Amino acid sequence: MRRRTPPPPAPLPQRDGVDPVRVRLPADGAWSTVREHLVERLTGAAPGMVEAMFHAGLVIGADGRAVPPNAPYRPGMFVWFHRDLPAETPVPFPVTVVYRDAHIVVADKPHFLATTPRGSHVTQTALARLRHELGIPTLTAAHRLDRLTAGLVLFTVRPEERGAYQTLFRDRRVRKEYEAVAPYDASLSLPRTVRSRIVKERGALAAREVEGEPNAETRVELLERREGLGRYRLRPRTGQTHQLRVHLNALGVPILGDPLYPVVADPVPAGDFRRPLQLLARALEFTDPVTGVEHAFTSGRVLAAWSGTDWA
Repeated sequence: MRRRTPPPPAPLPQRDGVDPVRVRLPADGAWSTVREHLVERLTGAAPGMVEAMFHAGLVIGADGRAVPPNAPYRPGMFVWFHRDLPAETPVPFPVTVVYRDAHIVVADKPHFLATTPRGSHVTQTALARLRHELGIPTLTAAHRLDRLTAGLVLFTVRPEERGAYQTLFRDRRVRKEYEAVAPYDASLSLPRTVRSRIVKERGALAAREVEGEPNAETRVELLERREGLGRYRLRPRTGQTHQLRVHLNALGVPILGDPLYPVVADPVPAGDFRRPLQLLARALEFTDPVTGVEHAFTSGRVLAAWSGTDWA
């Protein structure tokens, strides 16, 4: 099997911790110039934006030089540029570094902050912030944590080692423990292991359980209860989208502050951080695949609904 040639290094630096956009021109096409292809490809761009980028010298080739507007189309050619970043409401909570060495960074992410750039969340992400704050442009995420979930996230420092850490999660060699605050139900027998099949269709906000072979498994334990609430320990064996939220909702104890389960709520205004989802990635344990060190990390965050702090 022929191995694909890796792309050349980016000729542009990161901006605010965000990589430049890289485009490889397709092997097939009837475009006569690079500009024509980008005009057609970037259909969501503002009118005239692509032309303005070329005339300003903002589209860069692998040689580090600006690509002229009349540059002929060459299949397989790479070009880079920085996109205009969307206006983002700052998330006013810090990303705490729990551990850092030459290979990894373990961060304690706050609620409302996405792990990596996606959609309208670009600079207001844990990855972009840490790249900028720590001065590590090569930093990448080994896994993801939902934007609304707080807690521990593992990042890798060296691109050539990222695959080794990602494999830990793929092969279920990372012990993950979560904590949630949800209603207490005296009739619910715990601890128990919940198994079900979870699917999430493209474009749908919420995932759902369906009949079929289980693809999601969560161990659920009750740690404490008081005043109609329970503090739960969740130990997922799999990593389906919204798995913990779906499983607690199916047990009849949806997580406090959840805007999707049991029903999809109306979006809150930008900058409304009053009711965070009461879900926390509390612990992360694994054997480092590069150094062999046994790591065990614990989040220092507390869930506001249980502590009574800043919970509206």
